Amino acid sequence: MLSRHLLALAVLAAATHPAHAQPAGTDSSVALTVYSSAQPGAIPAEWYRPLPGQAPPPASSLPGFAMVRVDRPLELQAGRSQLSFTGVAALLDPTTVRFESLTDPAGTRVLEQDFRFDLVSVSQLLARYVDGQVRVEGGQGDDVRQLEGTLLSAHDGLVLRDAQGEVHALRRWGALGFGEPAGGLVTRPTLEWQLSAKRGGRHDTRVSYQTGGITWWADYNLLFTPGRDANSGTVDLGAWVSLLNQSGVDYPEAKLKLVAGEVNRAQPRAVPVRAEMRVMTMEADAGFEEKAFFEYHLYTLGRPVTIANNSTKQVELLEGARRVPARKQLLFDGTTGYAWRGAPMVERDFRPGGEPKVEVWLQFQNDEKSGLGMPLPAGRVRVSQLDLADGGLEFIGEDTLGHTPRNERVRLRLGNAFDVVGERRQVDFSVDTRARVAEEDIEVTVRNRKREAVEVTVRESLYRTAGWRLLSHSLPYEKLDAGTIEFSARVAADAEQVIRYRVRYTW
Repeated sequence: MLSRHLLALAVLAAATHPAHAQPAGTDSSVALTVYSSAQPGAIPAEWYRPLPGQAPPPASSLPGFAMVRVDRPLELQAGRSQLSFTGVAALLDPTTVRFESLTDPAGTRVLEQDFRFDLVSVSQLLARYVDGQVRVEGGQGDDVRQLEGTLLSAHDGLVLRDAQGEVHALRRWGALGFGEPAGGLVTRPTLEWQLSAKRGGRHDTRVSYQTGGITWWADYNLLFTPGRDANSGTVDLGAWVSLLNQSGVDYPEAKLKLVAGEVNRAQPRAVPVRAEMRVMTMEADAGFEEKAFFEYHLYTLGRPVTIANNSTKQVELLEGARRVPARKQLLFDGTTGYAWRGAPMVERDFRPGGEPKVEVWLQFQNDEKSGLGMPLPAGRVRVSQLDLADGGLEFIGEDTLGHTPRNERVRLRLGNAFDVVGERRQVDFSVDTRARVAEEDIEVTVRNRKREAVEVTVRESLYRTAGWRLLSHSLPYEKLDAGTIEFSARVAADAEQVIRYRVRYTW
């Protein structure tokens, strides 16, 4: 008699899979291409590290998916046969599954396919055995007995009818016994095929499919070292890729690929979206190699990698680049929010609300001359600086980086300056609506409270009309586009610099 204190499941007959069950073996090889639609820096900690007492978000909602390819030798029967294939992801899309015999591709084909995801559990067995025969150890204390009969219900307890027709309702029970289940029990997600093969024996096969529950993102760590003046310096750059796998299966010794680019993918309700996709490949012990792939970029690492289920794995994206020349830019834009809207803006005091700050930007060139020169996938960038007083690294800001081709400039916004402030005011304004002309006199003051000189970029949006001309300006300017100009002001220590210009608008 089973122990009356054991609240466990006892399966009386061994589960039988269809003929030629093929579990994952050591001869398998796995290739994995991971795509991500996650925005840079938008992966919260609860995605990969659930808080105590808090369930993680469902794996199916992870912003990403993967294409999986498994090469595995299988024994096939000649003619028509049934084959079970285990070791697949729980979140696979069965409409994407493809089975190939590499040994005899022309003579081997799939007639039918089933995806078995009704994994064995007490609740699953009870649901399957309603109207079936079961054996139950019921009762409590010294009044424990075994009952055999037909399971009528497994909702809110068990209801059985024995051979004499008597109905028993059990609120508590111990061990359960079941007869041999039809079709066997499934302990792992399983693909089952009806195959037709002209030749029997060992076949080298390839199974590929798409699965959800997996994603990746890039993180960059920069160490900024100040230079000889307040605006110069260098950065040391390191990059890591984080892979989050909740797809329901391990990927041992996988060849991993990450593709960087914007890949179009049809979504439910036939609404096409552009999702930022990234891919990466691991194959021999070396750093990443990058190459163009269609209109995207492919990064290949020289070694296989194991990605366990329900885990987050970090892999170095690129070898650290040292002493990359960088420039700290202090930017004051007193016209933030101004924009020409297609009609002349002739109100004297038209301006957006709020007090603009002097922004701090860090920029460097992604080229070979600077020690980089490779396409950088989108990701979050954290910037630190060494405190020479105690040798500690102190965080000074972070930003997100879009997909950046080689030989392009990287610009990162780190925050607002503390000791440098800007002020913009309108000195004079006149308008003649009949002549369709307006003139405006603007004065921008930059004050530097540092103990060293700084260089500040002053950006102005000429927003009132599309036609404009500067009548006078106290400093040289650069025209960025049809409606934006910039002045470069060098401000001495504990001093201020005033920039004044007059602009005429016509329409």
